[in-house]
Amino acid sequence: MESQTKTYSKLNGIIPPMITPLLGSDKLDTVGVRNLVEHLIKGGVSGIFILGTTGETQHLSIKLREELIRETCQAVDGRLPVLVGITDTSMSESLYLANVAAECKANALVAAPPYYFALGQPELYEYYQALSEKCPLPLYLYNMPSHTKVMIEPDTVKRLSELPNIVGLKDSSANGVYFHKLLHIMKDDPDFALFVGPEEMMASVVLMGADGGVTGGANLYPELFVDLYKAAAAKDLSKVAELQEKVMLVGEALYGIGRFGSSYIKGLKTALALKGICCDSLAQPFNTFQMPEKQKVQVALMQLEALLKNKNQ
Repeated sequence: MESQTKTYSKLNGIIPPMITPLLGSDKLDTVGVRNLVEHLIKGGVSGIFILGTTGETQHLSIKLREELIRETCQAVDGRLPVLVGITDTSMSESLYLANVAAECKANALVAAPPYYFALGQPELYEYYQALSEKCPLPLYLYNMPSHTKVMIEPDTVKRLSELPNIVGLKDSSANGVYFHKLLHIMKDDPDFALFVGPEEMMASVVLMGADGGVTGGANLYPELFVDLYKAAAAKDLSKVAELQEKVMLVGEALYGIGRFGSSYIKGLKTALALKGICCDSLAQPFNTFQMPEKQKVQVALMQLEALLKNKNQ
């Protein structure tokens, strides 16, 4: 398919990187997908991003990824923009998913650099140039150096932004200096969207001009993150301080349970299961929390629910 040009409407706000509801390592929880989509829409989010890091994408078969794209787009039914992650080590697989996304009427694509071999900046430019030319939907860059072993450097982002089908970037580096360089270097291109992944820094970069957050905690508490974004966009500093404290408590309560990097996803999925939204299964090689950890999540969730219930009092 031929790629589109930049007639795409720029997004802003909170776009949750949706977890992938599973009934087993390679079986989609379709009821959970529908429940979660309704939960996110009710929470006021600006879009939904599937098949990202929080979605355990690289542990999912192509068949399951395709099924998730179809089920999510059907559940959303045009009510919100759907962004689809197409990151893979094979451009052919990425383009296959891109075409599935277009067929299902998704709105945009998201791609991190191919992982395993670390690419140089000229190679990154050539890769994204070739990918964007073949993608049937607008493409967001995804900077995730902890998993891909390479940063998409600001000068490379600037060059890529000049390509007609590349419309924005999500940064999950947690590197504040890097993100502020992006804000500076892209200040004369108001149509290029800049989103941040780490929820702890979302409000601070929105205050400086970023377009929003792709924040994992919004899977669980979308309204909280939407309210924080709106306060930051309005430069309501007292409200930002109040809500930022609550966002920090969410991470403190849920993401540190367990001993591994996967604890963040396990905490979110366990909490969503306890709220009756979807199953807590994870894709192999990850495993679900066992009873001691589940009990800790349950206690943390009860404490958070009590806190957030009284947020306007």
